[in-house]
Amino acid sequence: MRGGRGSGRTGAGQVRLWGRHAVEAALLNPDRVHRKLWATREGVASLDGELPADFTVEYASPADLARLVARDAPHQGLVLDCAPLEDLALDDLPEADPARPIVVLDQVTDPHNLGAILRSAAAFDAAAIVTQDRHAPPESGTVAKTASGALEIVPWVRVVNLSRALEDLADAGYWRIGLDGAAPALFGSVLQPGPIALVLGAEGEGLRHNVAGHCDVLARLPIAAAMESLNVSNAAAVALYAVAVR
Repeated sequence: MRGGRGSGRTGAGQVRLWGRHAVEAALLNPDRVHRKLWATREGVASLDGELPADFTVEYASPADLARLVARDAPHQGLVLDCAPLEDLALDDLPEADPARPIVVLDQVTDPHNLGAILRSAAAFDAAAIVTQDRHAPPESGTVAKTASGALEIVPWVRVVNLSRALEDLADAGYWRIGLDGAAPALFGSVLQPGPIALVLGAEGEGLRHNVAGHCDVLARLPIAAAMESLNVSNAAAVALYAVAVR
């Protein structure tokens, strides 16, 4: 069996996914080019629906599958090699919708955080997430597994310049809220009725100065004084919920 351990980006032009939700969502995504599925028979049986008769499956033991993925990764009997999703631009997104926020991430580099944010974005019907093409995790098995299928649902736009992207979002009618734990305003007090872009920075560093300067307002979540901050993925989930119920 060929392959080796890693985060799930096996080389240029190929991504390796694992776990039932990530693999099943990729198989159901018509925009995803599938190349090969390694699986246990129990893993295939757990999928929702039948695989096409001509689909390439190599049956293997759980131990063999474990050699194809990151160490201790829960593959659940399914490992899929596929092409990366096509790159998207802001212009590819639908028109601004007040019910569907966009999540903008400034140098959030941890793939588990990105995957968790994708999952929350899917749960609250966000229109997209936006990251830089650098200083952000690539599409990978780790991101997909943590996203639990949301990588195939939420459009992911990568841009060269995040500040310029925020200018474009403003031109499209988005009210840009930067989350900042030191901001005087509370998040709920700055919500507007129109389309919202939520801008979150990396834990510790927060938003870079130029990115914060391209937000319409900075606001903080009302957390207890005993805690300094929330994990960025938790903060994104709370903010997305607040937008959904405003």
